[in-house]
Amino acid sequence: QEQLVESGGGLVQAGGSLGLSCVVSGSIRGIRAMGWYRQAPGKQRELVASISSSGSTNYLASVRGRFTISRDNAKNTVYLQMNSLKPEDTAVYYCNAAIMYAPYAYWGQGTQVTVSS
Repeated sequence: QEQLVESGGGLVQAGGSLGLSCVVSGSIRGIRAMGWYRQAPGKQRELVASISSSGSTNYLASVRGRFTISRDNAKNTVYLQMNSLKPEDTAVYYCNAAIMYAPYAYWGQGTQVTVSS
C-alpha cells in the first residue's frame, strides 16, 4: 500500500504553471513536516519546499516567490503550486513526510515535471 501518492506532473512551456498534489495515507502518524523534493538527471535530490505541522514554510532560494506549498489537513493532502516555471525546474518531484523522533521518512513514487523552453 502506497503511503504517499503524488499527482499533477506533466509538460508545460516556460512561464506556465503546474500544480502537484500528494495524498498522505491516514496510517502515517507523527508527521513533523511535509516536503517536496526534486531530482534532475545527473543531479542530487534537493529540497524544494517544506511545511511544518505548525504551518511554517521554507523554500529553495531559486523557487521562492514562484512556488507555494500548502496543506489541507482535512483531506490529508499537500500541494505544490508552481508558477513562472523555467526549464531548470525540470525534474522528478517527490513528496516526503518527515516523522517526529524517527530517522526515517516516507516518500512518494515521484512525478515528472518537464518545462520546455
